[in-house]
Amino acid sequence: MKSTTAPLFLALTCAIVATGIAAPAAAQGNFPERPVRLIVPQAPGSATDNLARLVALELAPALGQPVVVDNRPGGALTIGMDLLAKSTPDGYTIAMGPIGALAIAPNLVEKLPYDAEKAFQPVALVSIGHLLLAASPKLSVNSVAEVIALARASPGKLTNASSSNGSPGHVGGELFKLMTGTQIVHIPYKGGALAINDLMAGQVDLMFESLNSIAPHARSGKVRALGVSGARRSPAFPQVPTIAEAGVTGYEAPSWSGIVAPAGVPRAVLDRLNAAVNRAITSPGFRERFGGIGDEAGGGTPEDFAALIRRDFAKWRDVVKRSGARLD
Repeated sequence: MKSTTAPLFLALTCAIVATGIAAPAAAQGNFPERPVRLIVPQAPGSATDNLARLVALELAPALGQPVVVDNRPGGALTIGMDLLAKSTPDGYTIAMGPIGALAIAPNLVEKLPYDAEKAFQPVALVSIGHLLLAASPKLSVNSVAEVIALARASPGKLTNASSSNGSPGHVGGELFKLMTGTQIVHIPYKGGALAINDLMAGQVDLMFESLNSIAPHARSGKVRALGVSGARRSPAFPQVPTIAEAGVTGYEAPSWSGIVAPAGVPRAVLDRLNAAVNRAITSPGFRERFGGIGDEAGGGTPEDFAALIRRDFAKWRDVVKRSGARLD
């Protein structure tokens, strides 16, 4: 008679191993089972915050759990990102990662409290947008070419506001100066709203700012729209040329934002989050509220977003090095 001990032992061993694997997999399969926190590394009312709140509204039904926005501004976007980096990688804490936090500030801040290239797991790209090169209505220019001519005629006289040090508007302005051979003085503010107010009042001359926040003022004529920073025109401002079209050949400084998680999130949870973000940004509710701000919805895989971050991280590292940009 053949012994059944060995086959029985093997079957029990397989069952135990399978149970051990299935338990965490089942837990991940049920994700999420409680509310998800969405960290925003900028203040309420900022362009990133506005986008985060649009996403949260549609991400909640996509996940089946509330998504709670948690604003943690400061430190050139590093305070909120540091909180994310030190969070448990279980998918319950995620963040809105704008280009400033993931590709620009790491090249400007000398001592980050985290490794910007290793601390985060990209989830999905949410939006791709433009900066608008806008002029004060009190400045006698009507085109990008006239800005360049005026700046060259009076080096160091024109001022360029930005919403903050390390913002896309900051380095977008530095790239513009490099490519046009102009000297324009950078004036950083603590928030885009303050800078836009001074631009409208003529306290500063120029500003590179996200269409997300400056579009209403451009439409009303309170600031003068001269050019957009992307590779193609904005659907919301089809009459405004790209800066490259307007004479700065090769200029490109798009803005973007996406969802990121701490490094180490299990693949099953990452895939669940990615699917939920893609569903959220293609929902009718998101499209309706998002359509008027001048940006385009993103989407794609975690790997797609990771490739974009790597590309722009290298680009802005080079611009920072060549321009000597610093945190003023």
